[in-house]
Amino acid sequence: MPETAIHKGYGNIPAELSFDDFREIVISDYRVGFESRQASIIGRREVLTGKAKFGIFGDGKEVAQLAMAKAFKAGDWRSGYYRDQTFMFATGMSNLKDFFAQLYATPDVDKEPASAGRQMNCHYATRFVNPDGSFVNQVEGMNSGSDISTTGGHMPRLLGLAYASKLYRQNKELAYLKQFSVNGNEVAFGTIGNGATSEGVFFETFNAAGVLQVPMAISIWDDAYAISVPARLQTTKEDISEVLKGFQRDNGRNGYEIFKVRGWDYVALCETYERAIRICREQHVPVMIHVIEMTQPQGHSTSGSHERYKSKERLAWEEEYDCLAQMRKWMIESAIITAEDIEKLESDSKKHVRNCQREAWAELEADIKTEIGEAVHLLTKVADQSAYKDEITGLVSALQSAVDPGRHDAISRVRKTLRITVKEDNAARQALVSWLESEKAKNVERYNTRLFSNTPQSPLLVPIIKPDYTDDARMIDGREVLNACFDANFERDKSIVAFGEDLGAIGDVNQGFAGLQAKYGDLRITDTGIREATIVGQGMGLAMRGLRPIAEIQYLDYLIWAITVLSDDLASLSYRTFGGQKAPVIVRTRGHRLEGIWHSGSPLGMILNSMRGLHICVPRNMTQAAGMYNTLLRGDEPALVIESLNGYRLKEKLPANVGEFTVPLGKAEIIREGTDVTVVSYGSTLRIVTDAANELANMGINIEVIDPQTLYPFDTDNLCGTSLQKTNKLLVVDEDLPGGGSAYILQKVIEAQNGYYYLDAQPKTLSGAEHRPPYGSDGDYFSKPSIDDVIEAVYNIMHEANPGKYPKLF
Repeated sequence: MPETAIHKGYGNIPAELSFDDFREIVISDYRVGFESRQASIIGRREVLTGKAKFGIFGDGKEVAQLAMAKAFKAGDWRSGYYRDQTFMFATGMSNLKDFFAQLYATPDVDKEPASAGRQMNCHYATRFVNPDGSFVNQVEGMNSGSDISTTGGHMPRLLGLAYASKLYRQNKELAYLKQFSVNGNEVAFGTIGNGATSEGVFFETFNAAGVLQVPMAISIWDDAYAISVPARLQTTKEDISEVLKGFQRDNGRNGYEIFKVRGWDYVALCETYERAIRICREQHVPVMIHVIEMTQPQGHSTSGSHERYKSKERLAWEEEYDCLAQMRKWMIESAIITAEDIEKLESDSKKHVRNCQREAWAELEADIKTEIGEAVHLLTKVADQSAYKDEITGLVSALQSAVDPGRHDAISRVRKTLRITVKEDNAARQALVSWLESEKAKNVERYNTRLFSNTPQSPLLVPIIKPDYTDDARMIDGREVLNACFDANFERDKSIVAFGEDLGAIGDVNQGFAGLQAKYGDLRITDTGIREATIVGQGMGLAMRGLRPIAEIQYLDYLIWAITVLSDDLASLSYRTFGGQKAPVIVRTRGHRLEGIWHSGSPLGMILNSMRGLHICVPRNMTQAAGMYNTLLRGDEPALVIESLNGYRLKEKLPANVGEFTVPLGKAEIIREGTDVTVVSYGSTLRIVTDAANELANMGINIEVIDPQTLYPFDTDNLCGTSLQKTNKLLVVDEDLPGGGSAYILQKVIEAQNGYYYLDAQPKTLSGAEHRPPYGSDGDYFSKPSIDDVIEAVYNIMHEANPGKYPKLF
């Protein structure tokens, strides 16, 4: 395996490149790397002096990233982590002023385009969504997915970004999507630290890319530590490329090309990246570049010093083999630059970096000072008219003397002043209230918006089309309704793809995709290995590149294996980029009522608490599920659709417009009208509730049954609260643990919809037991809500309200 050998030597300068040209390229590279190092040094100081909250930087990784940047072309993608500042500067996807604006959490997307101040420093992103929701032309620029802090968490998305190139190259039906690909020539570059290669998502992604044979280039920045933990405590053989040798392709079998190169050897790095990326781009073979002997001069972050855990010998070695020091030495020895000229370059670069830092700080400070000045002016007027003048004046003085104050300093003092003067009423106080309300609106926009894309293409704006039933509409299995829906959509939109375990050849375990792989091919409907995290990541990356993926997780219980990708990456994508990126992937799964501990969970509390930023759809039957898919496939936001496991073979009427009718998100539906108790349920338990309603009616109790249909968003028309005005009693039924999904619904109805004011009895929940459901029908009966449980829960509510009419059951 010659590719695994450490590349040595400086190689030959191409004949077509003159020495002067080569010299200018090298000097320019060094300048970028040196400026990046100065940004790290100054950034650390800004944190330690209190101007910035936290700092994590890419010092020690500069030279390798300069080499990687040379191989990165327009249309390519990056999915990296928080050490890549030099690469971002070298490619032009970021700059020094943006770097410092992010360090200071500047909440202005024009000044900090990666996240508008919502992410800590060195978390990069390019903006690829226009204000109207359309995608920019991705092949004309360079692209970076939005970084996340969870180590290794960006790897599954990297797989999807690379897989998109494979589909664009091999599926000729996608040729019309010219703004996303040029014949699949784009490479997805991933970067990761040696410590994070111990994460499961790294190995899962690595294996999946080898199976799929996609143009994915993984660079491992190896400085032999993960914070304080040395490689010997993390990696077998203390060498990740040695561990992964078995993935090297050989004898015509698929695999990787694996490279190993020193992080301080500029020319060897340039040669290695040029060769590796050429193979990756042209042959669609994944490659790994293991960059060893890197350093981290300032330690892991501003939280501590690496002198605490590195030996004196190691620190001395790091000083000598600092990549910039080695590059500088080589440049002088090779007559590329004189010592005097490089000293001048370094002096000029230091001044330039410092000027960029000062400009970024001054712009943020000017905005904040303006707002503080307004607050001081208004507070002073209030003090002049208040009996609490001395106390308010003290607040003003503290605000004026604060060192590097933030917006919160002004807002907090204004709010305290309004509390102090709560019993006073004058024009100055009213002016202060008006100012506070105005600033609240601005700060909501700065810090609390863009959880969803909220563009004109939002699924919430998709026109409502009712299902159309002909007189001779067939009654068929619910699975067949879904199948017809998917068939119609795949025919309509060539960019739709679907993949998951058992999805392709057998048409999924419940036959929703039966026969569709044979019809549309295995590039569009694909079987995957058992790898939930990368199934979701695969979908996310595809969606970012203009495709419409349906990523299937076979059972709801197994969604937990993908929680990192769903929660940390997909759900927060729109928010953390201030709407600059989106990934409208649909995650399809099924759950609720299959027997056994590991197949019948309903962890809606977990989902609702960790996946804000996804639409959470809980259709009661397959017709409603089909309508939701039709809606989501016409919108531009991600969603989770949970189909009811026990509904696939129940008979439903087939709509004539099965691929066109839509179910609006966030719109609850009254399934049965009643006057006595409002019962809110969803999914499989809703069917139990409707069955129970018949027996309750025979007992003289008429319940109003409401299906929220989606839990996020929840009942935007306040149908539940309106129902409570009539019934004055509430029961929530679901299969989650006590305090899970039912507690969420209670908060929405009782608090958000003001349902509390209409209650004549204590609101109740009926949920699953606190443990996982045991195996077997008896286990299901005694641990999940049954028809008996629903009847008795409703009856007991009526007994509490009117014990004379409804005596105690037992």
